[in-house]
Amino acid sequence: MRPDYRTAPPHRDSPSAPPTEPNVLASVLERNIDALRDKRHEEERKAGLQERIAETITRFTGSMAFVYVHLILVAGWVAANLGLIPGVPAFDPTFVILATFASVEAIFLSTFVLISQNRAAAEADRRSQLDLQTNLLSEHEITRLLTLTRAIAEHLGISEARDPTLRELERHVAPEKVLDRLTEEEDGRSP
Repeated sequence: MRPDYRTAPPHRDSPSAPPTEPNVLASVLERNIDALRDKRHEEERKAGLQERIAETITRFTGSMAFVYVHLILVAGWVAANLGLIPGVPAFDPTFVILATFASVEAIFLSTFVLISQNRAAAEADRRSQLDLQTNLLSEHEITRLLTLTRAIAEHLGISEARDPTLRELERHVAPEKVLDRLTEEEDGRSP
């Protein structure tokens, strides 16, 4: 019977092994989460009044409350103009005013959505740049670790250290070359 490693207690044999506690994040993760949250709050504070208004309107119009309000208003409008509500005269029997109102509302709502999407796209671009920088740093660190590990393995006489694929993995990646290659492939050119 194989042991269940998911529920096994942490090994305490190594003095360098950190104690593990369930539902507790590592301090570096906590710091990163706090830094990202602080950055998001800072960006929200820097947003202008117009951007905050557009975001609030977009958030509301994307909710079920907005749908319910519109259902009630349109149903009431239609009922009143079909003469289904006693004592309320028909003020838009052809529903031209309702159609005009809906068209104007759609124009403004689409504008608010575009404003919010532009802001979200700018934030996504910043996060993409951060991801790229982090990935490049990680690639550099991993390449360096491979070089050191291979050197240790060769020193210890381990045969896998002579694997030719390790030499290839140890080469640093030039991001501009990767981007050039991707651009060539997108343009339909072969390298």
